[in-house]
Amino acid sequence: MNIIDALNWRYAAKKFDTTRVIPDNTIEIIKECFNLTASSYGLQPVKLLIVSNKYILEGLVPISSNQQQVGQASHLCVFCVDTNIDEAYIRRYFENIKSIRNTPDHVLSSFRDSLISSFGSKSSLEKFNWGAKQAYLALGNMLTVCATQEIDACPMEGFDPVAYDKYFNLIDKGLRSVLIMPIGYRSKDDVFASMKKVRKDINDSIIEIK
Repeated sequence: MNIIDALNWRYAAKKFDTTRVIPDNTIEIIKECFNLTASSYGLQPVKLLIVSNKYILEGLVPISSNQQQVGQASHLCVFCVDTNIDEAYIRRYFENIKSIRNTPDHVLSSFRDSLISSFGSKSSLEKFNWGAKQAYLALGNMLTVCATQEIDACPMEGFDPVAYDKYFNLIDKGLRSVLIMPIGYRSKDDVFASMKKVRKDINDSIIEIK
């Protein structure tokens, strides 16, 4: 499918086919695409937890607003924010730049010091809110990626992040959950799959200044 066809095909799946499993090679594509997602400053504060154990998925339904797609899906993507965006984190990022691009330190030092100063002045809540915005960027990208692979997805805010953090021991990993997205293949009896997509007229969505 071309990108327009893929986005027309995409919808928020309401029911998944529990008999179908996303193949490993497609999951690898999804992982690579997640890692290539844009992020502010390139700091990549979002980590993706991918769950495929059916027992775990079914057990997560009660802390996911009883949304059955979580238990039905082939996999569940949990978008988590790194809570330790500190000087050491930023320095590791710039060391990675130097390693990959062979960029001299004097070229990077001003930007690096600026980020260290900026994040050093932010509260924990401000850092989390910044990271959460990056999680939404990642989720939006992954919705498109899944559509191009003919993988169904359903983005969700309706879950208990505190319960998820406890279930997966995320706090001890320096992470907090922000969003979830079950992925898999739509069920043949999901009536929403055949409904026409409802969108504003494109002229009501786009403002062009030439």
